[in-house]
Amino acid sequence: MKKLLLASVLAIGAVIGSPFSAGAAGVTEKEILIGTYTDLSGVTVSWGVNNSNAIRMAFDEVNAKGGVNGRMIRYIVEDNQYQVPRSIQAANKLINSDRVFLMLANGGTPMNNATMPEQLEKGVPNMFPLTSARSMYEPFHRLKFGLTASYYDQTRSGIKFFVEKRGKKAICQMTQDTDFGRDVSDGLKDQLKAMNLTMAGETLHKPTDTDFSAAVARMKAAKCDLVVIGGITRDTIQIISAIRKSGWDVETLGNIATYDASVAEVPGGVTEGFYTMTSVLLLDPADPKPDVQTFVKNYKAKFTREPNFAAQIGYSAAYLLVEGLKNAGKNLDLDSFIGGMETIKDYQDIFGSPKFNFGPKVRQGSNASYLVQVKAGKWVVADKNPMGY
Repeated sequence: MKKLLLASVLAIGAVIGSPFSAGAAGVTEKEILIGTYTDLSGVTVSWGVNNSNAIRMAFDEVNAKGGVNGRMIRYIVEDNQYQVPRSIQAANKLINSDRVFLMLANGGTPMNNATMPEQLEKGVPNMFPLTSARSMYEPFHRLKFGLTASYYDQTRSGIKFFVEKRGKKAICQMTQDTDFGRDVSDGLKDQLKAMNLTMAGETLHKPTDTDFSAAVARMKAAKCDLVVIGGITRDTIQIISAIRKSGWDVETLGNIATYDASVAEVPGGVTEGFYTMTSVLLLDPADPKPDVQTFVKNYKAKFTREPNFAAQIGYSAAYLLVEGLKNAGKNLDLDSFIGGMETIKDYQDIFGSPKFNFGPKVRQGSNASYLVQVKAGKWVVADKNPMGY
């Protein structure tokens, strides 16, 4: 009887397992279940839809070739509308109901910050979130993996360039009053402090705000010679439009969240001259590399639209994740997956992005960033050399 009881206890323990060693949730002999919550209908829809579309396309390609070590990838996407409450609901479904193995490219800084504590406690890795916030890889946690240079890194690098190379001295910021905006603001403040400068002016706004005329007037009165915009696509366009309408000729600088065709292609050349820092350069649809041409062709055929920057990032993130899954081997569990990710060295995607590297204490794939600018309705590279601070 005692032997039977002991055997039962051990069996139950094997089923429940430790969240840091068992890989039963979301993994069967034939399938790996991966989840994402992202914006499919909110203010950052151009990012969420294209990013998740490209991830799905990459997984479909992998599955068509036999999957990963004999397992097919099943991909579930939930709409968070770029809202924290909906993100919490979506994460709860994916983690506790669907029981995904990992979460990939969850959309939004405050959304990830709100859902990660429970997610990590349940032993569900947070892979390459669709945000460049430092909190995606800092402080260190074995289940947190960031993809590229953070908003903080990009902002510091950009400010260093504009102060040293362009002689800017009166720098202002117009940023979202969100976790995302604070990451941009922290980068600006820390770099100004490092260069013995002080901020000339500052305004904060909600992601849903649409009227920036009063905020622009305050910045104009502060006589700023560079305005750092901590916005995404819609609010950034509206801020620049308000600056133009006021007749103010001032240079503006954003980050990767603004590096989208919708920003460059605003009718009337509203965003002409706008600068942005980005950790990855936007693909050229005319790039002659066969893999890039195949990506563009297949994406257009599958989704009846041109792939934007978010699609490019999603495609790279998906294949980088697959690399880690392959490295984990056939006995896939949480520990073997983490080990598989940590062995990735000098990984190069098809777009010529900076190489990605991970390790036992390295959770940020790359920290290089580039300066780009809107010219004639297109993003062009303003400086081909990756920048740091």
